[in-house]
Amino acid sequence: QPKPRELSIIVFLLLHSIITSASRWRLRSITPTATIMGSNSASDPNNGSGKKTKNAATATASTTSGYMMKMPPLADRRSVAEQLCQTCSGPIYSQGLETFRVPMALYEVNRARVVQAMLERYGSRARGLVLLEGGKQTTRYDTDHEPVFRQESYFHYLFGASQYSDCYGVLSLPEGEATLFVPTWGVDVETMCGASPEFESVKKDLGLERVFGVGELKAFLEREMNRLSGDNVYEGGMNSKEEKKNGETSPKLYLLKGLNTDSGNFATPASFDGISQFADVRDEDSLFPIIAECRVTKTPAEIDLMRYTNWISSMAHVEVMRAAKPGMMEYQLESLFQHHTYTHGGCRHMSYTCICACGPNAKILHYGHAGRPNSRLLASTDIALLDMGAEYHCYASDITCSFPVGGAFTEDQRAIYESVLAAQVSVLRELRPGVSWKEMHREAEREILKGLIECGVLKSGKDADKVVEDMLHADLGAIFMPHGMGHLIGIDTHDVGGYAAGTPQRSTRPGLRKLRTARDIEEGMVLTVEPGCYFIDPLLDMALSNEEQKRFFNTDRLSDFRGFGGVRLEDDVRVTADGCENLTLCPRAADEVTMVMKGGAWPPDKDVMPELKRAWAVCKDGKMKMLDIKP
Repeated sequence: QPKPRELSIIVFLLLHSIITSASRWRLRSITPTATIMGSNSASDPNNGSGKKTKNAATATASTTSGYMMKMPPLADRRSVAEQLCQTCSGPIYSQGLETFRVPMALYEVNRARVVQAMLERYGSRARGLVLLEGGKQTTRYDTDHEPVFRQESYFHYLFGASQYSDCYGVLSLPEGEATLFVPTWGVDVETMCGASPEFESVKKDLGLERVFGVGELKAFLEREMNRLSGDNVYEGGMNSKEEKKNGETSPKLYLLKGLNTDSGNFATPASFDGISQFADVRDEDSLFPIIAECRVTKTPAEIDLMRYTNWISSMAHVEVMRAAKPGMMEYQLESLFQHHTYTHGGCRHMSYTCICACGPNAKILHYGHAGRPNSRLLASTDIALLDMGAEYHCYASDITCSFPVGGAFTEDQRAIYESVLAAQVSVLRELRPGVSWKEMHREAEREILKGLIECGVLKSGKDADKVVEDMLHADLGAIFMPHGMGHLIGIDTHDVGGYAAGTPQRSTRPGLRKLRTARDIEEGMVLTVEPGCYFIDPLLDMALSNEEQKRFFNTDRLSDFRGFGGVRLEDDVRVTADGCENLTLCPRAADEVTMVMKGGAWPPDKDVMPELKRAWAVCKDGKMKMLDIKP
């Protein structure tokens, strides 16, 4: 008698087998004549060598119309994909050894979410093809040097093709079937870079329905639009015949175009030779708000992947804390972090440029850029502010630790550190679905101002709480924390959807206007919680020339902190149904920090700050395992 768990596994494996068989059966019925390109062009099927490539020989088949077997419904496909994610079954991405095993079904779930959202938003009008263009392999200025490729984020969200540049991807509506178009190369390129991607191998590795050469893209779009329209209006040129379908129900070619509210840049629609043929069915308005909104909340499989990037990055921060000492250079701390995350975690990419700001450099919020290249010699009196996070399979982490380079906090250093820690704890205590992110920012400012009163930088009064509220009203919090308290994070460090249409818009108030989102919090979001306190001379001077703000300062005591730099603590937090879960596992209590710097064990045997809600975990055998570390 099979047990219930055994029965559930048997059921989803049977469903997965049905999907795979149906996909292969349909592939045989619609596979086009594949043209293999030289230099990514459809003009030379023999790569200029007079010989057909292996892909050309295996991909040639006759085209027929219609389906011999329908694919399972979208809901069933998503259900099977979710089961595969839970069991880490099916195609897997891994960097080998003990690195995390990413189920490629994660991206099948992402595709199903986008298709379902399109259907829910646009109903029967959501028919056609989604077309995305992947990232390009670029060169450095006018040279032939190729920087390490990183996939375009929206493309990766749908296809998981982190290692394939210069691709196109198509997602059919309403079926949700995925087709990838990969470049193939001539013998000269293959000699330098290795063989062209094998279509069957790519399909198997990524868990996709179909893979063709880039040269087949135009013909494929014509054929699929033809099928979806039920007639031949698309043969011989999209503009050469009159539409036979009503404009609202005819299939569309959905392209990605929209504003990234963090960068101010636009996602650009896919482009290729011949796309003008599809001008009359082109839709650049519908897709972007849907896919951006899907990325705002994370699936359990995405959370598990981000749990890994946070784990490996947290452990790397610990190793840097242990190694740091006076006389080192800031860039050596950066190097140690990158070494650990790549050697032990398989993370080739950083989520952003490492910030290793020590001493007065910590007041520069995005220190570490080319003009400030982590080049200071560490002094024993410095506070180190290290903002570094690794990326794995394009999913980010964003973590900041602050610690005394000399191994022990001075009284003033500890006062500022603990005011920032109190702000972080206060936000984690209040964070749950429905709360305003703007109010979370204000809560962090409130705690930091209280700490500055306690150490004498700011003046108090008979009613301390009222004084703090007066300070907030005067925007004094923005003097000491001039950045937003946190942001959405996912495939991008500053993830999309922060100021989407229909959500609260950006504040004009100092401090609040630096927030990368003003949304109310939703279950499934992952955000950074990163309060900080900095002593930035131009901002302090500005406050001292403002009568409304100047009245709160003890200027003599403030002078003790000129040149201090700053403290920031940053964790990546998942919003749950009734609160939040901290994915970051760094030492945070001041005593934890100094203990680790002296060589103490980490993770610890006891959680001395359960209010941080750290979800203790470790990667074993390619999977994240939860640890039972109690207070």
